[in-house]
Amino acid sequence: MASYERKTKETEIRMELNKGTGESCIATGVGFLDHMLTLFAFHSGLELNVEVNGDIQVDDHHTTEDTGIVLGQLLREVMGDKSDIRRYGAAYVPMDETLTRTVIDISGRPYLSFNAEISREKVGTFDTELTEEFFRALVMNAGLTVHMDLIRGGNAHHEIESFFKSFARALREAMQPGDGRLASTKGLLA
Repeated sequence: MASYERKTKETEIRMELNKGTGESCIATGVGFLDHMLTLFAFHSGLELNVEVNGDIQVDDHHTTEDTGIVLGQLLREVMGDKSDIRRYGAAYVPMDETLTRTVIDISGRPYLSFNAEISREKVGTFDTELTEEFFRALVMNAGLTVHMDLIRGGNAHHEIESFFKSFARALREAMQPGDGRLASTKGLLA
C-alpha cells in the first residue's frame, strides 16, 4: 500500500492507494469529484482512500488539481519498477450518447493529449475544465503517456464520467502482469 499526506496553504490531502478490490472511501469536499474518484477506483481495481480539506470556498480548482497530483505520485509508487507489466492499455467507454477513448503507455515519460470540448461549462457546481487539469496533474506525476479523446458527446456528466472510466480501464489493462520481462527494448521504462 502506498500512502501520502500533502499540506499546502490551499489543500490538506491524505490518500492511500493499493492494488486490490476497487473499494474506496472518498471525501474531497467536491461531490462530483468524489463520484468520479469512486468510479475510477472501481474500474481500475485499485483501492483508494482519499480525504481532502481544500479551499473550496474559493472554487474547486486547488482541490481537484492537488488530488490529481497526489494520486499520480501514489500511482508511480504502486507501479514500482514496472519490470513485469503489459505497459500499454486502451479502453473505449460508451455512456448513452457519449463515447470516449483512452490509451495509456506506462512509459515513465509524462505526456497528456486531451482532446475534448465538454458540452457544458459546469456539472452542478463543478467546472468541467477541471477535468483536463485533474488528468494533467495525475499524468505528469505518475509518469504516464496518455491520449484521451471525446469521440461523441452530448451530456457533460456522461462525457466526464466516460473519461474517468476509460482512463481507469486502460490503466488496469496496462498494469496487468506482462510476459515476465520488461516491456522495453531499451531495458528501462523512464
